[in-house]
Amino acid sequence: MDLEKEAPNVVTEAGFRELIESGYHVEVVCKEDAYRKNSVWHGIWILRAVNDDGVEKQLVTARARTGSDYIKVRKFKTVTGLVSFLIDLGFSVIAFPVYEGQRWTFTLSQEEDGDSNG
Repeated sequence: MDLEKEAPNVVTEAGFRELIESGYHVEVVCKEDAYRKNSVWHGIWILRAVNDDGVEKQLVTARARTGSDYIKVRKFKTVTGLVSFLIDLGFSVIAFPVYEGQRWTFTLSQEEDGDSNG
């Protein structure tokens, strides 16, 4: 599958947020082994919104590259960027896969959680 040119089942950031708020899960997929350079973890991670029926929507960038007519998959290249995006979605506990092919799933709680005990 060519992720750079794959168009079906994709969604921009605004649509992705709506899907997550409506009950879809976030699936973080590690596309390249993570490694530490100085104190920053690098790798390639992509995100998918997945519902209970297995319908997947892959996060793509909202802006097209000049001179190209295809959709570009949003790739997170540092853990800092990935964590920041997930926190902005409303997640308060973050974990991430570090080896190519690994996946991790997050689900937003439908109730307020002021408890910091886990």
